[in-house]
Amino acid sequence: MRAVTTSPSSPEPPPDGPARSVDVVLPCLDEAAALPWVLRRIPPGWRALVVDNGSTDGSDRVARELGATVVREARRGFGAACHAGLTAATAEIVCFCDCDASLDPSDLVPFVDEIRSGAADLVLGRRRPRGRGAWPAHARAGNAALSLLLRRRTGLRLRDLGPLRAAQREELLALDLTDRRSGYPLEMVVRAADAGWRITEHDVPYAPRTGASKVTGTWRGTYQAVRDMSRVLQEPPAREGVTP
Repeated sequence: MRAVTTSPSSPEPPPDGPARSVDVVLPCLDEAAALPWVLRRIPPGWRALVVDNGSTDGSDRVARELGATVVREARRGFGAACHAGLTAATAEIVCFCDCDASLDPSDLVPFVDEIRSGAADLVLGRRRPRGRGAWPAHARAGNAALSLLLRRRTGLRLRDLGPLRAAQREELLALDLTDRRSGYPLEMVVRAADAGWRITEHDVPYAPRTGASKVTGTWRGTYQAVRDMSRVLQEPPAREGVTP
């Protein structure tokens, strides 16, 4: 793997407990109803890092009661929550998963196996809708458009830019990700591609989410997300500071 040789700030110590082999970052904004389902499906021995992004429904309390480590991120934004989880993580491998019960974190097990074996540097989940309303037409259209733009920008032939993913923590930090809004997941893929990472994609079931989406639940939300991600794609390849 070629990694970006930046010097990210040192991650803060974990709020509690020892370092684990796998940390799962779960960005959370008012997901109290979905948390029990999600946290029960965290694989044994893994640590759930629930990043509370300003919830008002008691999500932080529910997460603690279910044994998760809670990280607070005051700055609103999906990318802000994801990155707060990444910098709080201490495990060798970090996974990301939505906290709305649309994705099953237990599906990350083969992703982690692939990272550990050295077969891939970044593993992504390709969402396969299960049930009516799991993936609205406007969200699918936005995803398809971004996948095409990503192919033009990087040459990657990915079918989805979904949130379920796994990679090594140190390498992720070295990518020096800066987006703190909806463009964060795409920026991760773009910078990984620029750094020569091996990126793979596997099908995962995608169920109707619990509650309303904060990003792609409406055409307006989808438009804003696509706009954020399009801005990421306009950035030139970050070749400086990259070593073979």
